[in-house]
Amino acid sequence: MARMGKQEDFVLRALEERDVRFVRLWFTDVLGFLKSVSVAPAELEGAFAEGIGFDGSAIEGFARVYEADMLAHPDPATFQILPWRGEGPSTARMFCDIVMPDGSPSYADPRFVLKRTLAAAADKGFTFYTHPEIEFYLFKNAPEDGAVGADPVPVDRSGYFDHTAQSKGTDFRREAITMLEAMGISVEFSHHEGGPGQQEIDLRYADALTTADNIMTFRTVVREVALGQGIWASFMPKPFTTHPGSGMHTHVSLFEGDRNAFFEAGAEYQLSKVGRQFIAGILTHASEISCVTNQWVNSYKRLLGGGEAPSYICWGHNNRSAMIRVPMYKPNKGPSTRIELRTIDAACNPYLAFAVILAAGMKGIDEGYDLPAEAEDDVWSLTERERKALGIEPLPKSLYDAIAIAESSELLAETLGEHVFEYFLRNKRREWEEYRIQVSAFERDRMLPVL
Repeated sequence: MARMGKQEDFVLRALEERDVRFVRLWFTDVLGFLKSVSVAPAELEGAFAEGIGFDGSAIEGFARVYEADMLAHPDPATFQILPWRGEGPSTARMFCDIVMPDGSPSYADPRFVLKRTLAAAADKGFTFYTHPEIEFYLFKNAPEDGAVGADPVPVDRSGYFDHTAQSKGTDFRREAITMLEAMGISVEFSHHEGGPGQQEIDLRYADALTTADNIMTFRTVVREVALGQGIWASFMPKPFTTHPGSGMHTHVSLFEGDRNAFFEAGAEYQLSKVGRQFIAGILTHASEISCVTNQWVNSYKRLLGGGEAPSYICWGHNNRSAMIRVPMYKPNKGPSTRIELRTIDAACNPYLAFAVILAAGMKGIDEGYDLPAEAEDDVWSLTERERKALGIEPLPKSLYDAIAIAESSELLAETLGEHVFEYFLRNKRREWEEYRIQVSAFERDRMLPVL
């Protein structure tokens, strides 16, 4: 039986002091959907020692039927009271690590995939930090309201950075941020985004595992607050044809101890050799990792739609049409040197997405990749021939293309592990097939009247 540590003791004391009646144990399936099992406080000591058993074969991508038994081990460092449960007895949550009955990590646990990738970087002396800018839409109506396929109605008609008096979005952001901060998740900025009803909330940077946990919590808090206000939140990458998509532009950096490994005083853009190789790694493997950073059929509608979403594999200094942007350096801010990855969307599995981004960047460092020339122009406004001349390749144009490239990716198979790699691609192929046979409104509108 495992011995209780200080963190476990702290959690057990907090249960009594805060009158916690229910503890939700959270983990994530391979596709990035949050799973939850509730235990009584009296069961928690046993859960810390031995884990809580569950049927892994019932969870997307976790196990085949004949190896179904798994254990959820709560991570005491992630203990938080859920602030939306109102007055009275409290409900708390902890994230879990999933293990097999023999105590070995489950290879199907996305949190373990990220931990394993972070450990490989740590062996080389690096810590990986991420800082996401999360976009989403708020709608007046839930998807099941009215007829199937009814267009969602945004909560407002405002635009980028608009200050709207008595706006639903303003009230929403205030309540959501209050709840996030009550759970120890620091918010850096929040504002109205470019689309009607579209919001952005930026989380403060943290190590990648903490950030991935925070994103899972963030998506839950946002949905809970919206439901409490009688509205609906969605992280769908492109809900409207004519309005901007929702991305999750993510700033990333590597640290060696307290030193930012991306910073080099006097270098171009103050960007070190390590930083340049890291960018080169992501660009080289961009197409291979797309089906993880942009994992849904709908993700590619955002990437093809122009606006602020990148469609081509390139980098630039303060160039918002590039896939990777190197933000402008601020004097005396060496520790904040970072790169911004603009492809990723908020509907991804953050554990797997951060794992493949880190793995691609580390490959660039390990193998000394050369960084290609930066894209100085607005990449969207160039002709196909001009892009070709500059060596700028397109990102996959559909989930189908992304799967085809991913299937032969050694980097992806190695990073995700055989089990997750196979299950993930099998599930994505099925999604593409279901999408491919759907008759769309476009076909009906265009062809029913004339054919």
